[in-house]
Amino acid sequence: MTNMLITKGKNKIVVVGSANMDMVISASHFPHPGETLTGYGFMTNHGGKGANQAVAAARLGADVSFIGKVGNDSFGQSTIEMLRNEGIDVSGLTVAEDAPTGVAIITTVPSGENTIIIEPGANAKLTTEDITQAKDIFAQAAIVLMQLETPIPTLIKAAEMAKQQGAYVVLNPAPAAPLPAELLLNVDLLIPNETEAATISGIEVATDEDIPAAMERLQALGVQDVIVTLGSKGACTTIDGKMVTVPSRKVDAVDTTAAGDTFCGALCTALTQGKTLPEAMHYGCKAAAVSVTRRGAQMSMPYKEEIED
Repeated sequence: MTNMLITKGKNKIVVVGSANMDMVISASHFPHPGETLTGYGFMTNHGGKGANQAVAAARLGADVSFIGKVGNDSFGQSTIEMLRNEGIDVSGLTVAEDAPTGVAIITTVPSGENTIIIEPGANAKLTTEDITQAKDIFAQAAIVLMQLETPIPTLIKAAEMAKQQGAYVVLNPAPAAPLPAELLLNVDLLIPNETEAATISGIEVATDEDIPAAMERLQALGVQDVIVTLGSKGACTTIDGKMVTVPSRKVDAVDTTAAGDTFCGALCTALTQGKTLPEAMHYGCKAAAVSVTRRGAQMSMPYKEEIED
């Protein structure tokens, strides 16, 4: 599978997805209705699963283009500048005049729990026409990487165009949602976590023993390969009918935010370099293990030099 990407002479990763501004504040406890609290540690961070995965891949040396939508506001301008500074092509990133840049309002408390309210904003305005306009970008793609924070009809169009252009389509189905067959039929590699695998397959994943059945069901829906991420335990897939588990490096985790996004970006980077699926999973696990030792989403993502032996 992976050698196919190299023989075509392409190595670009095209990420179709969301870009948000995360606004984070900590408090002693979650406010009750009508209660005003004094918080601390306010931060604004660039986020959105699409932008996170694009940054993860770019920092590991991949040639990355990002297709998405932001608002005509300061958060949108900041997002564009950030992506450019990471070396990411933003010619497919458009500006919505009728919606703000997506935001996430995050409250954290000392126990580590959080509450998150998301306003998709411009992410919800990414259309099939935007995908059609980006045809020249898709023509350069070895891999098209997508998530579920933009409209499903847009992703269906993106996967369809990717296959027409001979690209390998990777979908990280987060946040979890039932997926239409017309999308899955054009997905080569699905990367859910255990919860997402259960939601999409309809098979409860209560233990590791339930994973093979869920993976088999997902492949029956038309997906060629499935990798299930297992958090601190690593990731697993099936190769020639046999379950293969790649363990994660043991680290002292301080923040698991965007570990999954780091894994996806790193794995796709490794695939464009001709690595096999298990080798790419190993690379993804190494990158994710570094990311959880640092706070933040994009701020925590490692550079190539940090994970290569």
